[in-house]
Amino acid sequence: MRRRPRGFLAALVVAATAGAALAQAPPGERRTGYELLGPTTKAMQDDDMANPGMLWVLDGEALWARPAGSAGKACAGCHGDAAESMKGVAARYPAFDDKAGRPIDLEQRINQCRVDRQEAPALARESRELNALTVFIARQSRSLPIEDVVAKDERLKPFLEAGKALFERRQGQLNLSCAQCHEELWDKHLAGNTISQAHPTGYPQYRLEWQTLGSLQRRLRNCLIGLRAETYAYGAPEYVDLALYLMWRARGLPIEAPAVRP
Repeated sequence: MRRRPRGFLAALVVAATAGAALAQAPPGERRTGYELLGPTTKAMQDDDMANPGMLWVLDGEALWARPAGSAGKACAGCHGDAAESMKGVAARYPAFDDKAGRPIDLEQRINQCRVDRQEAPALARESRELNALTVFIARQSRSLPIEDVVAKDERLKPFLEAGKALFERRQGQLNLSCAQCHEELWDKHLAGNTISQAHPTGYPQYRLEWQTLGSLQRRLRNCLIGLRAETYAYGAPEYVDLALYLMWRARGLPIEAPAVRP
């Protein structure tokens, strides 16, 4: 019999031990990924001088003040001091957008402003510029609780349900769902890493595995690849719906961008 790779065997263990009932952790049992880190990684995140993600924050601060596009406008020209105008913004995205007729994430909102207000080209997903602006804005909400945006805007409910369905749906050649790992097996280990509850409190975040800063959508794509499932294009509605559901699950937990993770 041909020997199976370790990743395959690990996936079999996950599939065999995951229960059929999928229950979200009650508020008192919710844990951020930060709480599951080792002391060295926690120290790196806590110290702005050691946190690698702060390099992108500094880039974002420069981009915030720099005029762009045919309109020659800077973000600061409309929004002023980001510490005031962007405070709490990251805690309430994805949010419903009238123009799109559906929720959009923070990256899409930034690009919407660039195109409509600055008359500048949209920034590419996962580009240093877009990640920098996003994490700069997200940092203004550090320590603030994630809001229950669905309770405030009923238009989001069908998209929340779509995201929940994606989270609980078995996918890929491994026939596993997000919920099986992140609700049934959190705090256990897979490939040397602690499985989190999948609360997106720190995005964009610096991952030591990547040696760079990346968005939540990049992480979701990585998970789908790990399941040997088909990925969606960056910016796809499926990713935004899933992000909306993940943020709803994390409501009340603090924003910590830029987080540092293994």
